[in-house]
Amino acid sequence: MDTSAYAKAIVEQTSTFADWVHGRDAAAPVPTCPKWTLADLVDHVGGTQRMVTMLVGEQMTEPSKAFAGYVPGPTDSSQWRAWLSDGAAEASQAFASVADDTPVWDPSGGAAGVPFWSRRLFAEACVHRADAAAALGMRYELAPELAVAALEDWLDTITSRGYWENKPGFANAMRGGGQTLHFHATDAPGEWVARREQDMVVLERTHTKADVVVSGPAVELLLVISRRRPLDATPTLELQGDRALLTHWIEHMDWVTND
Repeated sequence: MDTSAYAKAIVEQTSTFADWVHGRDAAAPVPTCPKWTLADLVDHVGGTQRMVTMLVGEQMTEPSKAFAGYVPGPTDSSQWRAWLSDGAAEASQAFASVADDTPVWDPSGGAAGVPFWSRRLFAEACVHRADAAAALGMRYELAPELAVAALEDWLDTITSRGYWENKPGFANAMRGGGQTLHFHATDAPGEWVARREQDMVVLERTHTKADVVVSGPAVELLLVISRRRPLDATPTLELQGDRALLTHWIEHMDWVTND
């Protein structure tokens, strides 16, 4: 997927999310983000999209103004659909106004800028729609190709140099001596091997032996790896190898209520 495809998908995923949450109980708990209510979830999705719109649209190479300009969501849930839809549309327009190589700050440490943020907002919308589904008792579905793209974002971002440097708890937990985890989507092209080293987690897109292998439908991989569904509640996934290594990995994916 390229930036324009991600921008289109942001609008589509947010539209479904907005339809689901519109007019619902703002105080409803979100079980997959235990510290959050539905209002917190809506605020996060729409506020983050508006913050990124500022970063990209104004071509910021330093983020403080965008952070300071964070816009909270409406308290009245009857306004949520319009507010979320407007935010997604504004983000899409911002991406259309710049080129992929336009200098824009991002936290990855890789100077990915515009492509980073288009993929990040897309994956945010996908994963947080799963949170809304859990809160509202909705059925969650995501096309395999989109789930693979969201997985790519999740794994690439948490193994980035910027994430390692800015999340010392994660870095300390993930330091290793070459232990490997292999994630394999079986319904769309997508394979990743994460290798724990002393100074980083190395991510490769390859098929190889590993200490633990998790394979199955891409959407189920996404939900388990993002801690939106327990592995034991996902019988469609097959696990081979060191289960404790996978458990350790998932337990330290601290992108739950602070992502």
